[in-house]
Amino acid sequence: MRKLTKILPFIILLSLTSCNDFLSETPDNRTQIDSPEKISELLVNAYPAASYMEFTETMTDNVFDSGNLPMTTVENTQNYNWEVPESIEDDSPSFYWDACYNAIAHANQALDAIYKLGDPKELNPQKGEALMARAYSHFMLTTLWSKRYNPATASTDLGIPYILTPEDVLLKDYKRNTVAEDFAFIEKDIEEGLKYVGNNYKNPKFHFTPNAAKAFASRFYLIKGDWNKVIALSESLGSNPTDLRDYQSYLNVDYTSGMIKYASEGENTNLLIVSTASITYRNLWVNRFAFTGADQSKILGSATNLFNKAWLYRPLSSNGGINQVIPKFYEYFKITNANAGIGNPYNANVLISNDEFFLNRIEAHVMSNQLSLAISELDYFLATRTKEYDPATDVLTEQAIVDRYPVIDNEYTPFYNLTPLQASYIKAIAETRRRDFLHEGLRWIDIKRFNLEVIHQTYNMPDNILAKDDKRRELQIPSHAIDRGIEKNPR
Repeated sequence: MRKLTKILPFIILLSLTSCNDFLSETPDNRTQIDSPEKISELLVNAYPAASYMEFTETMTDNVFDSGNLPMTTVENTQNYNWEVPESIEDDSPSFYWDACYNAIAHANQALDAIYKLGDPKELNPQKGEALMARAYSHFMLTTLWSKRYNPATASTDLGIPYILTPEDVLLKDYKRNTVAEDFAFIEKDIEEGLKYVGNNYKNPKFHFTPNAAKAFASRFYLIKGDWNKVIALSESLGSNPTDLRDYQSYLNVDYTSGMIKYASEGENTNLLIVSTASITYRNLWVNRFAFTGADQSKILGSATNLFNKAWLYRPLSSNGGINQVIPKFYEYFKITNANAGIGNPYNANVLISNDEFFLNRIEAHVMSNQLSLAISELDYFLATRTKEYDPATDVLTEQAIVDRYPVIDNEYTPFYNLTPLQASYIKAIAETRRRDFLHEGLRWIDIKRFNLEVIHQTYNMPDNILAKDDKRRELQIPSHAIDRGIEKNPR
């Protein structure tokens, strides 16, 4: 399948039959998607079976030069320098691009089957899931391969191809939409999908449920700047949600158990989990450009805690203390040839969580000038991450936020205006999100939407600076897609 996606990046890859067979058979001989069960089976594959986390994380300011030269890989170095690798293997941008369009193809095939069956009400849950899944993959593609959303320029900024129908020809030409067009399609799919998604799954955490759908929608509307939508979507969370990640519980188990626990269905905060072909777990321990012991205090030091206390995050050292790894990824290995000892590694990745959902809500309260509510919610969130938190003495104040996060001219520059007080609050929330999602790549989304400068230092070399509006913020379109006529990003 990977070889096929290299040649046919947008062709539907059906899980119920092979691509070649599907395209060569007459319609009467193809597998008919004509029942709720078959549609549901198809939707299992409507989520990207690839991880963006390693390459996006390596591009952020969470990653430093460890000097661990013997373990350096070409891809790790290229990601660190915002040079898109040509690799099409696991954890590469190209592999993720193909996985997203593969997921979209499955969602479109499911929707097509639903409409051909007359769009009956009993298939509404499957329709809702397909729409949300299609929106999610297109959103991630637009976020990574296009300019950040800015309503002033979105109508001319290059987006990505938004695919709305199943493939019916072997090689089909696609053109890029604008970012405005992509966002309109994403919003339409989200709004319709929210009406129909349900909870009736054997393993609901691997599907878009109502809570997962609302949390994803809050991410979209936060980037779009619709604060009222974010707040409305998060009303079910309230200001004191009980389903946040319990970091103390990770200190109560061994490290391996903590890795498994992090992405498990049993963690109430996890709203959407996906199984991905990935070796992120291995690479975190050996990458030269990584989260390092020498720089750990910049992000996890007690001086970064607004209560001036230690955090509950639990990094483990490797390579003599060089790399620091928080237990989030556990590698599962599916043996394909026992005699040869070969198989396929994969990780469970948390795509959406209540932790992100709640931080989105807090930020929306800041932007709608509900600052007293925002500070109360941020206090609550930070308390769940702070070691030996004492509610009697550890009280977050506005002055503490302003002192710790003073306004720096031209630092945070979203497309909308920030008052000085909002700027301090937004930085406090962004730094909280940065810390909470270490290794998971979400920091890259904040770097893009706030247009933050990133400085990457490399031993014995000049600093590599990703300036504001640097064209390298948009990943280059994969070469095999360019070969099919997809317009390149300017460099």
